[in-house]
Formats: sequence, C-alpha cells, structure tokens
Amino acid sequence: MAESNEQVVRNKQVVLKKYVNVGLPKESDMEIRESSIQLKVPEGCKDSVLLKNLYLSCDPYMRSRMKKLETPSYVDSFQTGSPMNGYGVGKVVDSTHPDYKKGDLVWGFTGWEEYTITAPFLLFKIEHTDVPLTYYTGLLGMPGMTAYAGFFEVCKPKKGEYVYVSAASGAVGQLVGQFAKLLGCYVVGSAGSKEKVELLTNKLGFDAAFNYKEEQDLDAALKRYFPEGIDIYFENVGGKMLDAVLLNMRIHGRIAVCGMISQYNNERPDPVHNLMYIVGKRIRMEGFIVSDFYHLYPKFLELVIPSLKEGKITYVEDTAEGLESAPAALLGLFTGRNVGKQLVVISHD
Repeated sequence: MAESNEQVVRNKQVVLKKYVNVGLPKESDMEIRESSIQLKVPEGCKDSVLLKNLYLSCDPYMRSRMKKLETPSYVDSFQTGSPMNGYGVGKVVDSTHPDYKKGDLVWGFTGWEEYTITAPFLLFKIEHTDVPLTYYTGLLGMPGMTAYAGFFEVCKPKKGEYVYVSAASGAVGQLVGQFAKLLGCYVVGSAGSKEKVELLTNKLGFDAAFNYKEEQDLDAALKRYFPEGIDIYFENVGGKMLDAVLLNMRIHGRIAVCGMISQYNNERPDPVHNLMYIVGKRIRMEGFIVSDFYHLYPKFLELVIPSLKEGKITYVEDTAEGLESAPAALLGLFTGRNVGKQLVVISHD
C-alpha cells in the first residue's frame, strides 16, 4: 500500500461517452469528469512515471479513434468511459524508472487529463528547453517528425523540384512547405480561408498559395500554379483534391500520403477516378506512419533546432486554454477553425 500521507489531488479528465462512427462528432459526445489521484506511482508499478500534463496536442488522426474500429488499425479506438489519450507535454512528478526523475520534462503519449501514469517507452525526454515548450506538441514533436519523415524520407526531394502541400497551414503542412523552401524547391500550398492563405505566403515563405474553397475547378487551379506539373505532393486531404493532383503530377512524381482529413467524417469515402495516371506517369504513392521513423528523431533535431534559432523556420500555434476547452479544440480541426497547430494548455507550470 502507498503511504497514506502522500498528497491526493483532483484529476480532471476528458472522456469519450460514445462512439461516433459517421458524421462530425459533437462536444456532447465527450465529457469532463473529475477523479482523484495520489501524487506517487503506485507500489508495484515498475518502470512507470507519473506525469503532470502541461499541454495536449489536437491531431486529426484522433477522429478515427472516436469510431468503434472493426478492422485492426495502427492505433486503437478510444475506450468509452475512460480518459482519451494522445500526444502531449508533461513534467515528471514521480518515477520508478531509472532514466526519469522528478522534474524531467517529456513529450509523447499521455492521457487527456491533468495527471497520467504511463510507461516511458511512449515518451521522449526534452533536452532543449531554450525553445517554447509548446513546440513539443507540434514543431519539435509528432507533427514535426511527420513532416520530416514524409518529405525527406518518403519523397526523397531534390533542389528545384515543384512541391504542392494541401492543408498547408496545419501542424504538419506548414513545416513541409518550409522544409521544401530550405532545400530550394518551388512550393505552393492550399488552405481554406483568406487568412490562412496570407499566412502561407507572408509568414511561412511559400511561393504561392490558394483558397481551395474559392476554386470551382481544382484541376484548373493546379495547372495555374504548376504549369509544368508537380514533382512532390504532400497529401493531407484526399478525395477531390487527390483526384485533381493525379492529373497534374509529373513523370516519376512522388506522393506522400500523411492523411485524408476530408474523408474522416464521411459515411463512404469519395471515389478517386484518376488512379490510372499512377501507371503512365510512373508515380510513387506511399502512405506512412510517423512512429516508424522515430529512430530519426536526433537527426531531425539536428536540422530543426539550428534552423529555428537562426529564424529560418517559424511555427504558428493556435492555443486553447484549459482542459474544458479540449473537446471543442479537437473538433475545430474538422471545420477548419484552427489557424496553425492546435494545442490545449492544461497547466503553465
């Protein structure tokens, strides 16, 4: 038994009440519950850490976890009635693992709650603390690694190539565009509002950008921005966008499939008609999961930390305050409400 004089504190949690298989989830599909937790790893829990969560990351892949998944996926469904989980930043409160001590800062997989007990194999220790800690929900965390792996490892880019990024102002897209510019590529992004389009060209350094909602003909829009075709497409959207891109890819073009956010709430996926172009144009189209590339995290930091400190990379965040705001912040991803990386502040210390 743990000692009775250990401090017991409130532990607010975001819980999924019921699965939402079709359509856009509602805030009422989630609820805030309150439990209590002792500020000590329970006796017998070997190699575990107790985290105080500081920041939570809202990510599109979490939508699929709100469904009751009948077929195996790379990530499991949330458990209804239990705290949701995802990426976040936390501080170690107590540890029974030799590599972690009280006060260590970490990023990785944690609960959507104020305090979480977890296994450190799901965590990365934060060594660079002279940059904003919130960046470890985005730029220096999973989305940053996703952009790096998809662009450099999957697409194998070369200087001077023509790069197109959909959902380009999001957590991943904004970095793909900046990586491409650092390499000397021509980069165009699409987004869903005038504000986001201006952000891409004015702040993030894209060569051009357009609002896909204002384009009646996506094929014509892409031909306008890529008269010589597209070498690399970083796919975040799917559906009609992918169909139009296939018409405009160059021979030996590469498509990194990161996600298809336009499809996540559909009962049936939109059909893609132009797949035969993959054959004639010898296009390589590859899906990828970021966790397959986490062994490259030190190499990723070697590129990003100096670029960030030299002002060659910038990062835009959209911050929601308080655990109570987490359900609305997550659902805002699917209506385009966020500008930049969506995160939730749980605690400032």
